[in-house]
Amino acid sequence: MNNTIDIFPAFPWTFLFIQDLIGTVVFAISGAIAAREHKMDIFGMFVLAFVTGVGGGTLRDVMIGSTPVFWIKQPIYVLMIALAVIITVVCKRQFDSARWQNGLLIFDAIGLGVFTVIGVQKGIDFGLHPLICVALGGITGCFGGLIRDILRNEVPIILQREVYVTASLVGGIIFILFRDAGFESNWIDVATVSTVIAIRMWTMHFNLHLPKI
Repeated sequence: MNNTIDIFPAFPWTFLFIQDLIGTVVFAISGAIAAREHKMDIFGMFVLAFVTGVGGGTLRDVMIGSTPVFWIKQPIYVLMIALAVIITVVCKRQFDSARWQNGLLIFDAIGLGVFTVIGVQKGIDFGLHPLICVALGGITGCFGGLIRDILRNEVPIILQREVYVTASLVGGIIFILFRDAGFESNWIDVATVSTVIAIRMWTMHFNLHLPKI
């Protein structure tokens, strides 16, 4: 009987999957930085990095009954989060520079777009209503950051001053529309991710946000 644990099983090493791993690392780095700002120890950094990187996808899988959740079946995600914590510790001074922060924002937007695609597609695979699929895309892309902010005792950023969830939801709608129009899957992914990135970059550049009541 073979009891060897395969850390790198037969993953679909597609461009989207690689982008998913990169997005996980970037999201996890943002969680680790948030922990550092609150003077948490290394365990606290890992916890916040973990929930930021895979929290949205975990909630999505639990909601639709896709268990064990994705990172339990694919432990490479846990390794990517550990890598993110190490990068944050080693490069802590660099992350304080404006250039690094701007770079992280760009990769964060890419990660949001990729997570949106994955969330919507997973809903489609489970035969759910298109509106629910769009919502799952938003949950996958945004709820990790929401959980992160709750754990550090702050009102989640995505609920008060950033056009974040909206970008994901619009991207999810684009995904559904292009799919119903019969476009090839790769083009659908590109259109969705590009839409999310464009909205995020545009709103950040002009400091736009949804109206407050």
